[in-house]
Amino acid sequence: MQWKHALMASSAMLAAALGTTAHAQTKPGSTAAASNTIEELVVTAEKRAQSLQDVPVAVSAFTSERRDLIGITTITDMTNFTPGLEYNAQNDRNTLRGVGRNTNVHAAEGSVAQYSDGIYTSSTVEAGKTPLFVDRVEVLRGPQGTLYGRNSIGGAINIISKRPTEDFYAEVRAQIQNYDHTILEGAVSGPTSIPGVQFRLAAGWERQTQGWLKNTVPGQPDAGNIIDQKIWEGQLKFHFNDKFEGWMKLSGIDWHNDSGGPGSKNTITRTTFPDGTLTPGMPASSFPTFLAANAGLTLNPGYACMPTSATGLTNIVTAGGMSLAQACTNASQNDPRRFTSDIPFQVKLTGTTIFASEWVYHFDNMDLKYVAGGTHYHYHLTGPATDPLDTAAVTSFQLPFVDGDTVIPGALGALGTVNPRYAFSYEEKENWFSNELNLASTGNGPFQWIVGAYYYKENYTQPVSTTLLEQGAPVTNGPFLTDAVCSFTGGVCPALAGNNRIYDDRPELEITSKAVFAQIDWAFSDHWKTTLGIRYTEDHKQGQESLRLLCFDVPACAGSPENFTNFIIDLTQLPSAGIGGLAPGLPGGPGTPGVSSLTTIDPATGFATRHYNDSWSATTGTAGLQWDPDPDTMAYFRYSRGYKAGGFRIGIDTTIGDSPTTNPEHMDAFEIGLKKNFGRTLQTNIAVFYDNYENDQVPITIAATNGGIAQANAIFFNVPKAITAGVELEATWQPIDRLQILFNYSYNDAHITSGSGVVDPVDPTAVQPGAKPVGALTPCAALPADSTLCDVFTGNAQRGQDLKGGNLPNVPKNKVAVNVNYTWDLAGGSLTPSVSYVWRDKQYGSIFNRPYYQSPSYDQWDLRLTWKSQDKKYSIIGFVRNLGDTIGYEGGAGAIRNAGVVPAHALGIVSPTGAATSIPVLQGITSQYTITPPRTFGVELQYRF
Repeated sequence: MQWKHALMASSAMLAAALGTTAHAQTKPGSTAAASNTIEELVVTAEKRAQSLQDVPVAVSAFTSERRDLIGITTITDMTNFTPGLEYNAQNDRNTLRGVGRNTNVHAAEGSVAQYSDGIYTSSTVEAGKTPLFVDRVEVLRGPQGTLYGRNSIGGAINIISKRPTEDFYAEVRAQIQNYDHTILEGAVSGPTSIPGVQFRLAAGWERQTQGWLKNTVPGQPDAGNIIDQKIWEGQLKFHFNDKFEGWMKLSGIDWHNDSGGPGSKNTITRTTFPDGTLTPGMPASSFPTFLAANAGLTLNPGYACMPTSATGLTNIVTAGGMSLAQACTNASQNDPRRFTSDIPFQVKLTGTTIFASEWVYHFDNMDLKYVAGGTHYHYHLTGPATDPLDTAAVTSFQLPFVDGDTVIPGALGALGTVNPRYAFSYEEKENWFSNELNLASTGNGPFQWIVGAYYYKENYTQPVSTTLLEQGAPVTNGPFLTDAVCSFTGGVCPALAGNNRIYDDRPELEITSKAVFAQIDWAFSDHWKTTLGIRYTEDHKQGQESLRLLCFDVPACAGSPENFTNFIIDLTQLPSAGIGGLAPGLPGGPGTPGVSSLTTIDPATGFATRHYNDSWSATTGTAGLQWDPDPDTMAYFRYSRGYKAGGFRIGIDTTIGDSPTTNPEHMDAFEIGLKKNFGRTLQTNIAVFYDNYENDQVPITIAATNGGIAQANAIFFNVPKAITAGVELEATWQPIDRLQILFNYSYNDAHITSGSGVVDPVDPTAVQPGAKPVGALTPCAALPADSTLCDVFTGNAQRGQDLKGGNLPNVPKNKVAVNVNYTWDLAGGSLTPSVSYVWRDKQYGSIFNRPYYQSPSYDQWDLRLTWKSQDKKYSIIGFVRNLGDTIGYEGGAGAIRNAGVVPAHALGIVSPTGAATSIPVLQGITSQYTITPPRTFGVELQYRF
């Protein structure tokens, strides 16, 4: 569909309508009799109460009533009706106008700031709390560098809780859906026996026992939103006297989920196989035969899914009595809601406590406000550390190999059984506290102002590990086998009792942010107002990272494609593992930006440790001009300067690399907007924006290309320059009484204008179709003997690519959402059917715009039917979500190259010399997609006392 043409037509119609004479009248107000009238919405986007139509900022706002009416029950739903907003529930990352969070490394935060009751939070999850808890959610699009500051270069999400009431109020809600999904929640509020003190108590419980994704391993649990979540909160509101008032909230969240919640399994994988010409050393005629016999297998994770022609694999045991072919086949290759795994996911959030408070003293013509609060929580995710095809069902096999070449030395016969079952553990243990003190004018004069100071403190640990579940000593705990390789004095590997971990990374960091800000608004005539704002911010981050890395059960552990003499290697100290700064003068040591110490090795534990310390600062601000020709029209121009601090690429999936630091991001944003009410029947908000974006922080994994033990290092790449520009339209039309149509459209062209020489980890030699290589293709034979640039899987040297013109990640160019609802007044109450349609364009998950990183476009229909009693005491809501059971995509795709080294005899190739040989094999590209839920349906009952 030609959305551009549709937009041009819509803009022309809007311009023609604006050419007519506007009636001077009050803005539309809410009507008690009808639930779908165009209402005036009061927001606090600029830290003072204003009508949404008077705020010279692009803002989308969702009240609890509107969310109930049209069915905005998740953050993903919110993205449907918010131009420019994208959200990935699987990893809790959001993007606004192409600017967002590309990693969960806490040492480099997101670019969209979330504030819950004025308190900064690093997670978007609170915005998805149900309407029972949240009064409204405001999404401010574009940099908010003056009033919100910290990490708001892409925008800000402002979450406001429902507050205590002056009169007694109570409500209970119950919901039941398919997949055995139930929600129970309730709230009570009102005055206390203490004069001037009001209270609110609320709690909720949500549980789902049947997963959306079916596990093909007999006896193993399914996945996809299998949850058991509880939430509670208590609030007190104080009216001490006419001058002084306050409010505080204490809440808690507890998750004991299986495969549900951020981080859990909600993905599918698909593999594209290459042709035989990409596998040097192997006859092209043999490769198609090999793939046909072993389609869906992956070689590089280890021997678990070796080809069945490797007859030396004896006594293979698979989970649930599955055959090897069943256990090693990617179930989602043909069915997107099936997978294969014998290690379940678990998501826990324990000990989570959130505190927020607000204290206001009312002077004559000004308010002094202090906002303080913070969070303590412990998030813990566990699951299968599998190969890219989700094939983790092989549980053990016997050694040594005796067929063909002698691949594994006889010394490993003492080991006997190999149990290649890996599980990962990912934790976040965090504490943060913020304070803001501001003084704001409250008079009605033409000059309004606000000044303030902000202080934020965070400390966290983010341990990540991969564990061999059954292998145990002597592989991971020591003493090691005699042919294990360690670089310590005497070649003795340290013992580390009890954890069975082959990867163990423990970053710790302390983050401090300080800021002062001021903004003035001056109405210098009856119809014109100007805004000027400035903010100065200092950010400081310091901490350390401790890492231990072993190599086990992987052919690359041999140290060379031609040498399988060592099966267990402690990589922590090897430069080829990407661990930098081991000695003075080495890359990654002192002198490297952000690194404040040498990397030291503890011989007792084998952990390598390095320290980090860096600071950044910036002056940001805003300047704007606003025109109000009549009470129903407001046009504005806005310039904003945005900033996000630098950080470190440490933890999660990294080793102690040579270049851990990332530079800060900056943005110069320009926006023209128009907000217009046409009487009580049509409300339109349109924004046109153009942003210059510098140093977008994009994580890049450097591909391991030599076939040996060199580990893939992970860095941040700062995209030098990018442009994000577009048009956003939000409209509410009520052509007749009680019929309401909501229409949202956004066009966002977010592309790179400068950036070159970056290597695509999936295509390091830039030979795949669509690559934009820098330089000519160079065979490995033409490289110096000591070169590290040879890619043994293609036989060519690595090549960087030109990024110019490529889209930024997770930005659909076009997005459309429509909702139609109509309210009938019937005997005893009202009935409102609601229909929503959403269409989202394709998008990429990487700065390399290649087919394997692309998620296709998709659409979705939702239906909702709401009955409200005449006395408004109870409501009954029936709903169907994703009526067509379509596959939707939360963001672009990730991808990985399936490249590994296998013994030659496993491919049916006999060495002409009789020596043990190995073959580097490139077995395709696997793409990973985060998908939306399938068709769900249910009924909800609400009762108000």
